[in-house]
Amino acid sequence: MLARRPSACLSSLLLLVTLLVLAMAPATAAQPVLRVLAWPGYAEQEVVKSFEQQHGVRVELTVITSDASLWEKINTHSYDVFAVNAAELQRYLAANLVQPLHPEDIPNASKQLSRFRDLVAIPGLMRNGKAYAIPFTYSQMGLIYDRKQFKTPPHSANVLWDKRYRGKVIAYDGGTHNFSLAAQSLRLASPFQISPKDFPRATSRLIELRRNALGFYTQPEESAQLFLRHGAALMFANYGMQQVHLLKEAGADIGYVIPQEGALAWLDCWSITRDAQDIKLAHDWIDHLLGPQASRFLIERQGLSNTMSDGDNGQPEGKSVWLQPPEDTVWREKLWSRIRSGDRLSRVLAQ
Repeated sequence: MLARRPSACLSSLLLLVTLLVLAMAPATAAQPVLRVLAWPGYAEQEVVKSFEQQHGVRVELTVITSDASLWEKINTHSYDVFAVNAAELQRYLAANLVQPLHPEDIPNASKQLSRFRDLVAIPGLMRNGKAYAIPFTYSQMGLIYDRKQFKTPPHSANVLWDKRYRGKVIAYDGGTHNFSLAAQSLRLASPFQISPKDFPRATSRLIELRRNALGFYTQPEESAQLFLRHGAALMFANYGMQQVHLLKEAGADIGYVIPQEGALAWLDCWSITRDAQDIKLAHDWIDHLLGPQASRFLIERQGLSNTMSDGDNGQPEGKSVWLQPPEDTVWREKLWSRIRSGDRLSRVLAQ
């Protein structure tokens, strides 16, 4: 048998030493991760990528499509920063699920329009002198209609219940806003505080809406596809101008109106969860989303408004009915789930 050459022995020894050194060396620190919850279109791929490159981190983006889904995820999973409307934020404050922000650590906040810089003047964003959210985008929930099927634009939300359009109406799949819409159509004192005696009427009203609807949606893209595929006549636009933008890009001949009752309107903000792992990184994210790239995409790609400029995105004139915390979100969602599944009024209202 031939003797092993010294060079081969030396190479083997060096390899063994290298492997031992690597095994004993401390593990390289893992890349920081920011866990984000956002609505469709809020954090475009380019926006996420530029943030990751600037800060040397990885963003785990989860897109949510309903207030109920947002609530469930914050309560059962770990996230750092999330987008929430000012009315819904009150639930998170009451449950101690968010922490105060430091606007001074968000430089772009000082460049917002004056009406959004004054956090004290916006109901629900401040508590005990501390800020818990930074405004990001806003819109109204109007009515989208097919111009070919309407000789004149609809003027009231009650058109959603018009039997002439049975099987041609697209509705939003969410109980919180739908009960407010029903309350508006019934001219109740408040769309956000429905009394126990009025809940049967509002529930019956939504059962009628279910019978008129050809389908329900949760995401903007889904609503546009339903509208085009089925030749719908009318849609309650939970995402407002975002849906108008999508349909017009697809070549649909549509109109968009704010009903005479006023359009439910939301102001979405960024907040930081109580258990956020990197507070500075969460503030950096909010600052990045208030930057020129993300702000421009909100208008150009989503048809939404941003809080940095008064750029015209085609929003029609009309009364805004800003969202307020409802009397019982859980009860509304439970009732809507039963309505959606086709239950009769007596079964829907059963405890």
